[in-house]
Amino acid sequence: MTQLQNMHVQIVKDQAAGGKAGFQIFQQALTAGAKVLGLATGSTPISIYQQLVASDLDFSQLTSVNLDEYVGLGPDHPQSYRYFMQQHLFNAKPFAHSYVPDGLNADAAAETKRYDDIIAANPIDLQLLGLGRNGHVGFNEPGTDEHSTTHKVALTQSTIDANARFFDNEDEVPRYAYSMGIGSILQAKEILIVAYGEAKAAAVAAMLQGPVTPDVPASFLQTHPNVHVILDEAAASQLK
Repeated sequence: MTQLQNMHVQIVKDQAAGGKAGFQIFQQALTAGAKVLGLATGSTPISIYQQLVASDLDFSQLTSVNLDEYVGLGPDHPQSYRYFMQQHLFNAKPFAHSYVPDGLNADAAAETKRYDDIIAANPIDLQLLGLGRNGHVGFNEPGTDEHSTTHKVALTQSTIDANARFFDNEDEVPRYAYSMGIGSILQAKEILIVAYGEAKAAAVAAMLQGPVTPDVPASFLQTHPNVHVILDEAAASQLK
């Protein structure tokens, strides 16, 4: 474990070990009384969710608030983030309340306000994040303001390319998403961000050791007082 500014950096052997390390942070948060968990989708958190599902932890009195959802996809679409959460966590470990943005709400102003109200009513105790290759967290792409709240995002081409592997072809990848903002994320009492693989190494170095800048949205985590970082050796390979 390395202390880097306000960040607790843990370097693990692989994603399976990262899942176990992440599980311990969730377990500690629940023991400390956490009631609201901020959750993320994608391949990175799957090993943590596997550990949570295999555990005897009970979420039936807790609330979950997810980071984001594709605009245009309903909860039954296999690539929607609501569907992902059902498959990887909620079916096995139901929460009292589980909130995910409504991708079918075409009224962006109404949906983003609705979600901001949910976050305000359910302050997040522990927020789980993955890290994009371009330094994004949630769908907060480079250039996102640090005070941003929930908003509709036009996805960058690099994010579309990265997500195309989950669809039959790139044309099916949604071009917009609803995402919790940087300001929303930074309100969480505790944050856990996880990254694996050499493709994330440059973003990890920029996040931890570069300037705090909208060009690397994850760099704003340097301003938060309680951040845990779990990396495998490849993702940590460009750290000085």
